[in-house]
Amino acid sequence: MSTPVTFDELVAEGASVPVEGWDFSWFEGRATEERPSWAYARLLVDRVGRVTGALDVQTGGGEVFAEVLAQVQRLPVKLAATEAWPPNLEIATRKLAPFGVSVLEAADDGPLPFADESFELVVSRHPVVTVWDEIARVLAPGGSYLSQQIGAGSNRELIDFMMGPQIPGDARDPARAVHEAEAAGLVVVDLRQEPLRTVFNDVGAVVHFLRKVVWTVPDFSVEKYRHRLLALHERIEQEGPFVAFAQRFLIEAKKPA
Repeated sequence: MSTPVTFDELVAEGASVPVEGWDFSWFEGRATEERPSWAYARLLVDRVGRVTGALDVQTGGGEVFAEVLAQVQRLPVKLAATEAWPPNLEIATRKLAPFGVSVLEAADDGPLPFADESFELVVSRHPVVTVWDEIARVLAPGGSYLSQQIGAGSNRELIDFMMGPQIPGDARDPARAVHEAEAAGLVVVDLRQEPLRTVFNDVGAVVHFLRKVVWTVPDFSVEKYRHRLLALHERIEQEGPFVAFAQRFLIEAKKPA
């Protein structure tokens, strides 16, 4: 099937694609994003295979955790995941069931439904928010939290184009993450940051991205931003793909033994 070519067709397609789960395969040929050099999933395979209990916080549709577990030679005895959004919760439950993972509903900014010191390893990829006190509480002494997170100013080129110039806040600043982790009693043992080139080949891909990654333009809707989408479409038609830079950081923190 050929890709729609008119502005209205592209926007309609981007607005109709389901956004449940955390699968980005639809973007193939439409948008690309560089991957961090640290290879988060590979790091998890190594760590998950060495513990007896692991928890994936804000698992989305369970795609990344399932990918990791499929490569682990010896699965932990205790495996769990949390997710806040009901559509994702259903997908994650189905996807992680073959690995014996208990998937529980938990608010992104609320308490984790587990007893103190339940897991040797807690992981999270692109959490909406990190509740460091809860991470520290459920970690066993000597346990680790490993997370790939979205950094401050991520895709600000796209944000500024859609909303006008914005001043990035510090909510996703790696330095703030380190401070909050240490305030919760954890010891940060690794921190890495990288900008990742992100390319959008058509406005339909932008529409789907903004619907899926909702924190990019928090009040996004096709109707509200139609004039900016049209301007973006015309720019891509005239100048080629739109380029932005995603910001990512990796943080690993340990609970003292």
